[in-house]
Amino acid sequence: MGNPHNRSRRNFLQHAAKAGLAVTTAGIVPAVFESCTPAKVVSATMKDPIGFDQTPLPYAYNALEPVIDAATMELHYSKHAAAYAKNLKEAVEAEAKSVGTLEALLSSVSKYSPKLRNNGGGHYNHELFWKTMKPAGEGKASGSLLSAIEGTFGSFDTFKTQFSDAAKTRFGSGWAWLYMNGDKKLKITSTPNQDNTLMDLNPEKGFPLLGLDVWEHAYYLKYQNRRPEYVENWWKVVNWEAVQTRFMNAMG
Repeated sequence: MGNPHNRSRRNFLQHAAKAGLAVTTAGIVPAVFESCTPAKVVSATMKDPIGFDQTPLPYAYNALEPVIDAATMELHYSKHAAAYAKNLKEAVEAEAKSVGTLEALLSSVSKYSPKLRNNGGGHYNHELFWKTMKPAGEGKASGSLLSAIEGTFGSFDTFKTQFSDAAKTRFGSGWAWLYMNGDKKLKITSTPNQDNTLMDLNPEKGFPLLGLDVWEHAYYLKYQNRRPEYVENWWKVVNWEAVQTRFMNAMG
């Protein structure tokens, strides 16, 4: 795995040091929408947990070019995502010390403050986002995941169209998701801001398999207002192997 910090600019290192950025190796690993209980959602995540710490980016800042440029990746990871991790820890310390896992916390996030909800979701979503991308992605799902996608949506291309539409039409900032509900059915949805399908206050609940960030800071330096172009290019860097792992974990 390439070390992104060897490729980053000197001023990033200086800013990270000033900010006390703590990076650890904690483990990460149109449709009719249905819901499931938080307990079912959390049980699936235990095989592929995302911790409370920001983990090292699994590739260099420039590794996803030309789809995602190095400047955007550095800013996105070292500033936006790092802030979510920092603020989440502060919120957990103040409100939720007894909650054992991030997934359990998100499954009952309605009990907590907007700070914990926004930063808990922001941290989880970004950790998932990084690891479900890679340089020169496979281009298409395979194996049991592909079979499930084709069985649910009719074809892989139809799935891509519906997922892309969810991303392109999300008003304002948010995410598009492929997730598995409590009945182990694949679904597509989008959420506002940093919400996700683990959250008890989200009407579509389930285990997130793949998420696409459509906040402007994820693409604006390169694509400006051309979100649809960003969405279409993003498929080239999807790490379908990682998505397959999450799918198998959710299937049990």
